[in-house]
Amino acid sequence: MVVAQVLAVIIFVVMFVMIVLDKIERQWVTLACGALTMILVFGIAMHSGTAALETLNVRNIFTTQFWYTGSAGESSSTGINWSTIIFICGMMIMVEGMARAGFFRWLCMLLAKAVHYKPIPLLITFMIMSAVLAMFIDSITVILFLAAVTVELAKLLKFNPLPMILSEIFCANLGGSATMCGDPPNIIIGTSLGYSFADFLTNTGLVAGISLIVVVFYFFLVFRKELKAGSNGEVDIEKMPKPTEAIVNKRDFIISAIIFLCAVVMLVSHAQTGLTVALIGAVIAIVTLICSGKHILEILKKVDYKTLLFFVGLFIVVGGLEQTGILVKIANLIENISGGHLMSMVAIIIWVSAIASAFVDNIPFAATMIPIIKSLAATAGVPTATLAWALAMGTDVGGSATPIGASANVVGTSVAAKNGYPVSWGKYCKSVAPATVIVIAISMLYIFVRYC
Repeated sequence: MVVAQVLAVIIFVVMFVMIVLDKIERQWVTLACGALTMILVFGIAMHSGTAALETLNVRNIFTTQFWYTGSAGESSSTGINWSTIIFICGMMIMVEGMARAGFFRWLCMLLAKAVHYKPIPLLITFMIMSAVLAMFIDSITVILFLAAVTVELAKLLKFNPLPMILSEIFCANLGGSATMCGDPPNIIIGTSLGYSFADFLTNTGLVAGISLIVVVFYFFLVFRKELKAGSNGEVDIEKMPKPTEAIVNKRDFIISAIIFLCAVVMLVSHAQTGLTVALIGAVIAIVTLICSGKHILEILKKVDYKTLLFFVGLFIVVGGLEQTGILVKIANLIENISGGHLMSMVAIIIWVSAIASAFVDNIPFAATMIPIIKSLAATAGVPTATLAWALAMGTDVGGSATPIGASANVVGTSVAAKNGYPVSWGKYCKSVAPATVIVIAISMLYIFVRYC
């Protein structure tokens, strides 16, 4: 077992380093490391077909509970989290359908018109919209469209779009922390530990809401002078693009809006209906494709299959750490450092998660930490949920601190740079890193007061 543990750790470290270096596309890194885990760890070192099968976890897909759980809540399992992969794939397909119909661009232009295209109200409105949309839609998609529209409006209104884009990025990551489907780490946490949409909304959602108020005020103070200085006075609203111009096809627009609302209703009520997120994702995808008619292939081609493959390889590598007992050892180490004290555990998890997520991808970090907090809860006798909320806030918000901490950051800064507004590390961290520290501190205090 010692040889297996050493191999599992080496493979995991190599995978993480390769992801950080970003020389090879990350899905090939995780898939290759996953294959090495299956061959070297499970095959040669452990001689365990059972460990390999448990990590692949394919049999779970063909059980009734994978698709419908009644009122028991979703079951947790080890290995590849197929619920996460199927749900994210379904959301990707739905979002592509909405984007093709012009939904996001229409919403942005509608709100811009409502605030009369004034920079300061635009900043506040787009921050709130970014957070709200990210509660239900992947933050990458939210920022992709918001940043593009922000640049367009900045060119029309003659102001610097960077303050708005940076604040939108932060609020997208913060909004994603509020719900189970808002950010990939939350999807992994929810499906692995059996938490529902309502569980997240009433726990991380509350602290995200409190933090959003603070953050809106913070970015207003930081950027108000810069936006006012670039403002070009009164705007002729008649010359601005009309929101209806964004609608590519009225029929597709209405259908995509209905599908989105149905998805929200199913997610909000899935704990009561017993529908798993895997089933919801599958239904959303199928309905979107059926309603897309001749555009099915166009939508399917735009699905981010690289991310889905990345998840598959990642879960296998983390499964290697779990099957060899490494994660239990890490949990015991945290328990020893904290002295078994819940507040100390929360502080360690939330700050380590935040700092790590600022520099490395928060998805593999969250996937690695879930079995650790399960082991920690079992050995130290502390509530799993309390540790889960600390992990969710740390990974979701911590990624905002640097330009490479989360995918939304990379996408938003890339859109700005392509349009002639490059973002340096200094410019980014000077305004966004303090906001990250503020929200992590608020989150920790909130968890202390409510759960400890």
